[in-house]
Parts: sequence; C-alpha cells; structure tokens
Amino acid sequence: MTTDVRVLRQAEWDLWCDALIRAFGGVDEPPEERRLWGELTELDRSLGAWDDDTCVGTAGAFGFRLTVPGGASVPAAGITMVSVAATHRRRGVLTSMMRRQLDDIRSWGEPLAVLTASEPAIYGRFGYGAATFQVSAEIDTSRVRLSVPAGTDDVRLRYAEPAAVLDACEAVYARLVPGRPGMLARRPGWERFGLLDPESHREGASPLQCVVAEQKGAVTGYARFRIKPEWGVAGPDGRVTLADLAALDPATDAALWRFLFGIDLTTTLVTRGRPVDDAWQYMVSDIRRCRPRLRDALFVRPVDVGAALEARTYQAPVDVVFDVEDAFCPWNTGRWRLTGDPKGASCARTADAAELSLSVRELGAAYLGGVSLTALAAAGRVRELRQGALAEASTAFGSAVAPWLPHGF
Repeated sequence: MTTDVRVLRQAEWDLWCDALIRAFGGVDEPPEERRLWGELTELDRSLGAWDDDTCVGTAGAFGFRLTVPGGASVPAAGITMVSVAATHRRRGVLTSMMRRQLDDIRSWGEPLAVLTASEPAIYGRFGYGAATFQVSAEIDTSRVRLSVPAGTDDVRLRYAEPAAVLDACEAVYARLVPGRPGMLARRPGWERFGLLDPESHREGASPLQCVVAEQKGAVTGYARFRIKPEWGVAGPDGRVTLADLAALDPATDAALWRFLFGIDLTTTLVTRGRPVDDAWQYMVSDIRRCRPRLRDALFVRPVDVGAALEARTYQAPVDVVFDVEDAFCPWNTGRWRLTGDPKGASCARTADAAELSLSVRELGAAYLGGVSLTALAAAGRVRELRQGALAEASTAFGSAVAPWLPHGF
C-alpha cells in the first residue's frame, strides 16, 4: 500500500483534525480549543498522509525557540499532532511522515526537533531521547506545613481576572524563559492556552482563578488554579488544582505556594508538570505526604549534531570526540569533536580517534543537562573509549538548573 504524504492545505484542516481526534479516541475538544489549535497550526510545516481522499496520518511541526544551557534561544521544531489511523497501522505511514519531517527540518536549518510523547516507546527509533522530566504531586495540606524564606511576608497577593492580567503574567513568564533550559519562548497566540477554561475540563471544579503577586507595585509572579469544594463526614475536604505558577524570586514563589496551601475549606493541593527541582519540595515539612511522582516530558532529537552542540554552552571545559550513530538521519553519523566551556563551543567533524560512542538518541537525552552521560553509560547506552572522557563530558553537559518544559504543544 502507498500513501501520499504531503504538506497540509487549509481546506483539508478539518478532515486532518478529525483524523487526529479519532486516532486519540474520538472525543472532540471543546470548540474554543479546537479553534485555537486551528489558528496556531502552521500549515506549511504540517503533513497529512492520504489514502485517496481519506486522511490516515497527521504530523505537525511548530516553529519554536527553545532555551538551552547557557541561555541561548535556539530554533527547534515542535513535533505535534502525530497520529496514524487504526486502519493503517504497521504499513510504514508513521515512518514515512517522520522521514519527510526530519528532512524538512534539516532544510529549514533548525538544529533540533522536540516532542512530547503519548507513547514514549514509539520515538526512540527515530532518534528522540527523553531529556526533561516533571514532578506531579497530591499534597495533604491539612498535615504538611511550609517553611518560607525571609521576605515572603513582604509580597502582596491579590485576586485578579485571568484575562485582565494576562499581559503582566506573560511578562513574568518571558523573564523566566532564558534562565531554564527546556523552556519555550511563547509565540503570539500561545498565551491564550493559559486562559482556556471549558467547563467540560473542570471535573466539577470552579472556573479558573488567578492570584497575582506584587512587590513595590510590580508584578513578580502569579498562580492560576481551580477549586473543587468537597465535604466529608469530618467537614470540608476541598481540592485545589494548580494550573500554572511562575515567580521571579524566592519570596514571591514561597508566598504563592503558601497561599495555595492555606485556601479555606481545602485539604489537598494537586500540582502537575512542575520542575523536578521546584523549590516547594524543600519547603515542605513532610515530602512523603506530598506523594510526588516523576514522568518524562520533553524528548529532544538533534537534527544537525554539529549545530546543536555549538548552540549551547558547557558548565566546565570539555574537549572530546564523539562517535555518533544515527541510522535514521545518516548525515549525523560519524565522529565529531566538541570543544566548549561556559563561554561558548565549537563542534566539527574530525578524523581523530573517538573517545565516547553513543547514538543520537542518547545525545538528545543529555542535551539539556537533565540526564547525565554517566547514567546513560551505566545503562550501557554510552561507551567510554578514552579513560576520563566520560567524566569530563558528563560534567560539562550538566545544568545548574533542571531543564523543564512549562507546557505541552
């Protein structure tokens, strides 16, 4: 069987979206969310696989800029909306779309491709490695207390309509983006996802609420959340579900968390998708009663190994030759000499002897500094060919701040 993989046309978007929704179970999104996805879809970067006039495969690629270690904002293709119709599985449709997509990304001059995976087992064979992780928790706020830093009491909090303070909140987010690898610079329109509040997604909770933090008249943070009132035999047992929280300094961060912990008539605070080094974990009196859970978030794939490794800096001097295997994008296969330090880096092909051997998947996993090359070597995924090369490279690739993907796409 052959399918026609081609760039999406505007007139095909509804059929394409219907095929995507069906592949993910057939439950359509609320109209306002579907409209927003339609407005943000980059047609010239989206592919459809067609069997005659039936859409049997979908794949998109947003044009993002991703923060990498050192603070640079690097072009990255945000792979999204990938699906294959159940009637056309195991016929090469996905491989055909991945092949076309990575060829296109290379032609666009973008050194990285990134995605979040509904099924992580799918994407390793295409060179994607899990590079960031996130923490979710269900905190028993009736028994867990916070120890907050000095200055927390100086932060003023006030309720605000989420839409009314959107610009101020986005300004806070934008200031945070360069400081943490894995964060995405939000392009126009993406801020609207933070305000989507369909009743069907609330699960009985309140409409979206927002609290803004201020110091000396300037907005320094915000939290968006919902409250689900509940009552048990012993009294109020409500749940607070955090949608988003951002803060420019420790005092603001602590003030917002303390507020969420102390909302009247609630005993549980639910958080999802937070950084693995989120500060609240070190302020709580009992981490076990927070029930933290870890899961993968952003998968990274170097499309151009040399350009990708040159785009970031390294927290310690490094001079190492990698032997990279990349069966799906053979232009990356071979030996590359990386020389870098906290000020910059260069990476070019070399005939010198290899010192570390790995696949592009492991290179992607380690790229943002959240997964160590030493850990990958312990799992047999990286081989040390020169004694000392592994420790040198692993230290250099690290990041003082855990990489974090703030929202899906």
